[in-house]
Amino acid sequence: MTSPPEPRFDAVVADRASLSALLRQLARRSYGIFPGLLLTTAIAGSAFALRHVPGIAIFSPMIISIMLGIAFHNIVGTPAITQKGIAFSLRRLLRFAIILLGLQLTVAQIMAVGASGVVVIVTTLVATFAFTTWAGRLMGVDHKLTQLIAAGTSICGASAVVAANTATHAGEEDVAYAVACVTVFGTIAMFVYPLLPELLHLDPHAFGLWTGSSIHEIAQVVAAAFQDGQQAGEFGTIAKLSRVVLLAPMVIAMGIVASRRASRRAAGPHGTAGHLPIPWFVLGFVALIVVNSAISIPPEVKSWIAVLTGFLLSVALTAMGLVTDLRKLTARGVRPALLGLIASLFISGFSLTLIKLLG
Repeated sequence: MTSPPEPRFDAVVADRASLSALLRQLARRSYGIFPGLLLTTAIAGSAFALRHVPGIAIFSPMIISIMLGIAFHNIVGTPAITQKGIAFSLRRLLRFAIILLGLQLTVAQIMAVGASGVVVIVTTLVATFAFTTWAGRLMGVDHKLTQLIAAGTSICGASAVVAANTATHAGEEDVAYAVACVTVFGTIAMFVYPLLPELLHLDPHAFGLWTGSSIHEIAQVVAAAFQDGQQAGEFGTIAKLSRVVLLAPMVIAMGIVASRRASRRAAGPHGTAGHLPIPWFVLGFVALIVVNSAISIPPEVKSWIAVLTGFLLSVALTAMGLVTDLRKLTARGVRPALLGLIASLFISGFSLTLIKLLG
């Protein structure tokens, strides 16, 4: 029996040289993103620290992060060496964070909302998105910015805005403007809603459903709903999380519509349809909802995952702020802000009407 031939010396040297070249290339790439990643992480960490300052805790770390990013870019200036890391934060980390959001939801939570609650949430979301899109067209607001405001208002605030932008491909200034809209009007709702349960004759269950189906950010829903007691707070949180589930089909639908619109523009008389972009990270989001429903994850682990998810979203929004030019942002004028106000009033009134009708 013959022994296998020993590898030739020159082949071994060539393999080692290839491996060394690959490692050097990976190191260069890692170093390329490090300065920007360090900057976005540091600013996001500062946002979390600032939430301990009295009066600032009402804002989510995501909102504080994008504001700090905008301030840094427009006052200090973003160094060129950080651009690769900022792009990495804005794309890769954002998608990973949205996937992790799935671990905050279960099918059982959705079932707890009940059939009437699901009807209120789904109908309100679809109606708000459609109304905002129609109103934006009527007001002459840019189509991409309109869709971002519609997504942020109808689904889950800043998270929905940045997720929806994977389908709309709007500019960073549009994203920042949409985030500002849902932040301002969601914060106003957070303070106004707790004054209204008695006036509107809403029991804790109905009030929780109203907050969860119409206020933009999860943190804003929690702050408003618990003002009416534990039952309202818990149900409002569940209703809001159930609404977040709809982020996946909404982003997929937006991607399909955007693809078809681009295909119609690009195709000539003999053109063919373009490639349909599939937002795989959204499918990952859905997959983790299934995993979280099937497997019992220890509460302390889920708590750490929730903190990590919020931090990664804050890092991504910091990156968004670091590429936002205020001069371009203000050039959009007041009409998009007015659209955000109209959309917020619509989702509030529409959901309340449905809750009253369905009892």
